[in-house]
Amino acid sequence: MSDTLFAGVRLLDPATNLDTHGDLLVRDGCVADLGGGLGRPDGADLVEAEGAILCPGLVDIRADLGEPGHEYRETIASAAQAAAAGGITTLVALPDSRPAIDDPALVRLLRARGEETGSLTILPYAALTKGCRGEEMAELGLLAEAGAVAFTDGAHAVASAKLMRLALSYARGFGKRIVVHAEEPTLAAGGAATEGALATRLGLPGIPAVAEAMIVARDVRLARLTGGAVHFAHVSTAEALALIRRAKEEGLAVTCDAAPPYFDLNERAIGDFRTYAKLSPPLRREEDRLAVVAALADGTIDAIASDHQPRDADDKRLPFAQAAPGGAGLATLLAVTLAQVHAGTIGLMAALELLTARPARLLGIEAGRLAKGETADLCLFHPERAWQVESGELPGKAQNTPWDGRALEGRVLGTWKAGRRVFGP
Repeated sequence: MSDTLFAGVRLLDPATNLDTHGDLLVRDGCVADLGGGLGRPDGADLVEAEGAILCPGLVDIRADLGEPGHEYRETIASAAQAAAAGGITTLVALPDSRPAIDDPALVRLLRARGEETGSLTILPYAALTKGCRGEEMAELGLLAEAGAVAFTDGAHAVASAKLMRLALSYARGFGKRIVVHAEEPTLAAGGAATEGALATRLGLPGIPAVAEAMIVARDVRLARLTGGAVHFAHVSTAEALALIRRAKEEGLAVTCDAAPPYFDLNERAIGDFRTYAKLSPPLRREEDRLAVVAALADGTIDAIASDHQPRDADDKRLPFAQAAPGGAGLATLLAVTLAQVHAGTIGLMAALELLTARPARLLGIEAGRLAKGETADLCLFHPERAWQVESGELPGKAQNTPWDGRALEGRVLGTWKAGRRVFGP
């Protein structure tokens, strides 16, 4: 592998608070040096991009890969292609596949399949319960030994408080978090949109927003009881965020992430039964969206994750109430986040921290740093270059984007995995 010199770019690394214009040299898959006027070694590839920013490769801590079991929606290979186009070099995969990732051999297999792509490190969440059915706890110790970074049942909430208490206690012994899809299952069953005036006007079965806060309130109390660590995924309501904020102030091991739909869109995006905007949890009212935006700015939210949920056209080409929930999010993760930077909601460094250093630190992942000696997982992007999202034209297999037709500012120009270019001309 030849050396690569990035010349005259803006270097941004939230992990080290680096923000400077200069050069960065990659050698043998690692960052060899960075600073001003490094000079071009003989035979080195030169990368120049006026106005571009070089940052660590993004760390996405919530994505459904489709494989195993739903390869018609997405495969590991196609997800890796979409991730590279989005600047993502490390991805944490959900376990509620077919079969569920509840066996140590499957954890090891997913990690190995990530290495085979050559462009993406895949770190699996392991199933919290066998088959992600919420009935019997999985073998958490063996799964942790095999390389699981945390435990979750993916898009399924654990209904049993007793089981959740036991899981938090066990996971604490292995230094792992429980990741929660916060949605009280009996209130959510059969629902298609957030309960309220819009759902009523469209004749859609509603899911009350309080279904999220009920699970958050329960599991915050269980974290207090057990001393375990709980992470709430894709939090979408003001009430749930208020509970999380108070838990953090109390010093509990409580964290959360946001997904771009919940700070960029509101329930009006479903329009006249627009199934690409049918998500889980469902899009919320504007006041909830604004609460998520405020939580990004004040630090309540610990990470931004793509919440990539690939769906086939046939999954969406159904009446709204019957269509499968989910939205593709890998290729749009950075650009939709940058919309909040352009709006003045959050600074660029803080936004990138939520996409790199903080999620890596949250799950103990060796990634998300731009420093001498570190693996050269890199994302080069232009923060103001405009592009339009078009379903059918996105990289990867999944095209079910809720931003179909949307113009965005912020384009990935290139992605490097261990010093090798995996996206870009």
